[in-house]
Amino acid sequence: MLNDFTEFIRKHDVVSLAIGFMMGGAVQKFIGAIISDVINPLLGIILSIGDLSKASTEIGPIKFMWGDLISNSINFIAIIFVVYFGIKILKLDKLRKPL
Repeated sequence: MLNDFTEFIRKHDVVSLAIGFMMGGAVQKFIGAIISDVINPLLGIILSIGDLSKASTEIGPIKFMWGDLISNSINFIAIIFVVYFGIKILKLDKLRKPL
């Protein structure tokens, strides 16, 4: 039973997948910190709105949190760029073996 489990882990490269998830989480936190601690304050100063993630517009009883949307969009785009350029720089897109 234990041998079958270890064979499954080796065959399906589960350890590499787990490492990839951990690295992805770390990269996400790092980029999130850069966005929230550097980019958002700079944009807040440039746009004269203070904290970008808390920027909003009220229309009647409805409050539109557009600053949070922009902040999360910047974070998402930054993560996509880091992943894309990381794959290109490390040439990980060339690792696929022909079947």
